[in-house]
Amino acid sequence: MKLYLDPGHGGKDPGAMGDGIMEKDINLDIALRIRSILLNNYENVEVRMSRTDDRTISLTERTDEANAWSADYYLSIHCNAFDGKSNGYEDFIHNSLSNSSITAKYQDIIHDEVMKINGLKDRGQKKANFHVLRESIMPALLTENGFVDNKSDAALLKQESWREKVARGHVNGLAKAFNLQLKPIEVNQLYKVIAGSFKLRDNADDRVTYLSSKGIPAFVEPVLIDGNQFHRVQAGAFLEKKNAEQRLEQVKQAGIKDAYIINPEVEVPEQAGYPILGPTTLSPEQMNQFVKSVNPDAIEIGWYYVLYGQYYGIRGDIAFAQAILETDYLRFTGIVEPDQNNFCGLGATSAANPGARFDTPEQGVLAHIQHLYAYTSSSPLPDKYPLEDPRFRLVTRNSATKWEALNGKWAVPGDNYGQLILNIYEKMLGASIKNIEETLQDVKTNRK
Repeated sequence: MKLYLDPGHGGKDPGAMGDGIMEKDINLDIALRIRSILLNNYENVEVRMSRTDDRTISLTERTDEANAWSADYYLSIHCNAFDGKSNGYEDFIHNSLSNSSITAKYQDIIHDEVMKINGLKDRGQKKANFHVLRESIMPALLTENGFVDNKSDAALLKQESWREKVARGHVNGLAKAFNLQLKPIEVNQLYKVIAGSFKLRDNADDRVTYLSSKGIPAFVEPVLIDGNQFHRVQAGAFLEKKNAEQRLEQVKQAGIKDAYIINPEVEVPEQAGYPILGPTTLSPEQMNQFVKSVNPDAIEIGWYYVLYGQYYGIRGDIAFAQAILETDYLRFTGIVEPDQNNFCGLGATSAANPGARFDTPEQGVLAHIQHLYAYTSSSPLPDKYPLEDPRFRLVTRNSATKWEALNGKWAVPGDNYGQLILNIYEKMLGASIKNIEETLQDVKTNRK
């Protein structure tokens, strides 16, 4: 799908103004977010924008470029202004079009998806003789995202998280209208520095402590090697090979002579062997920070995954990655609604059957961990906490001890379900390591 994305106004033309806002700035910000979400998350999408910065572009230049490019759809992003009292969202197609036209059908879909998420008054679906709707040869829509001169609308327009929501609403509509397919989640291709592998967890922990005393951040990563459980000490993961080589030299200078680099070009990470049972590596803050890097409005539930993960012996950080997969980074863009607090899709099969509902986020996380415990253990459920999982007794006990074994069980058919979870976990690890390295660098800089 080729999308021509048009942030209205720009340059010498500020558009509507009010409450310290210039429409041209809001239009551009939302449009750039739409482009980013589409290109990062969906397959077979091309996006061309009328402007990507603050410049003056005539209406004729915009539609001529879209027509010459043979775009499949023209989407123009705007905001409104009137009398300070008017507020809300509305969108327009050309007034020559019937309500049964394909353009009107696209408008129906996108309007519904934007209204689901923007929190604005619904001013309806409208028609007009605007230039970009009249002169574009492809289906076209112009959206008006709130009033800059209305206090309540303007308060939202100023929020980055709200603009991200609005962009997501437009993308959800485009994806639905054009049947766009999500990209498979890819493993970060990181060069990992390995500073030892141990049968005993205590020995791995001792190595981490030693490296930390030398100013080298590290953590323990459980892996299966030839069917045997090992605890591998990872002392860095880098996108650039030269950075990994520098860290490797630091580790060797610290006395770990057998340290080495896992090269992603020749060795596939051993994620498929990750057991569901095991210690949680990431902190609640690291988990919350990761999900908020994609969804700034995400609620903070990392602590519950650590608390209940440790009690039941479940890898709470990987369970959190599963919650991210199931809820689209806690945005709940599928059939489960946010107020269900159902972070792992328990019992959700269709829009008519959205699954279990829990009173609080804490109960939802507890149910998630208990459900994993049912799959990975045949032992009785420890009784410190009440049974929140309504489907615990429906699970064949001890039938999935590895994350990839959830394929076809938790998700049907779900042939790649476990790997998708582990891919997200890999991203969380990479982000956390990068943050640690940046913090250490800041400390060194401040000392200077």
